[in-house]
Amino acid sequence: QVHLVESGGGSVQAGGSLRLSCEVSGKTYMINSMGWFRQAPGKGREGIAVATSNGQTFYTDSVKGRFTISKDKRTLYLQMNDLKPDDTAMYYCAVRPNVASVNLDQDVFTYWGVGTQVIVSS
Repeated sequence: QVHLVESGGGSVQAGGSLRLSCEVSGKTYMINSMGWFRQAPGKGREGIAVATSNGQTFYTDSVKGRFTISKDKRTLYLQMNDLKPDDTAMYYCAVRPNVASVNLDQDVFTYWGVGTQVIVSS
């Protein structure tokens, strides 16, 4: 079992920055892929960034060049710069055990946090 807790969300003006954190506990040795997802009001959940245990990263086009995913032993981070109102969403971290892949299909991620809210005002 793996337990995830996100933090770092909040309200910022357009152009500002936030850093999200996701603390991971439990059977962390199982984890090979860690990702960030978001769900905007009235929309489906989308994958935005993923990092693997073998050093690969991948970003969706909407955040490429503005967001950076990183991790240390027990925490996953998402540095978000140049935030836009369209970035307003609930942000979730998720992990995929046993497979190191940059696949951002949410169906392959097994463990999820409860989310942290990001609001970007214009």
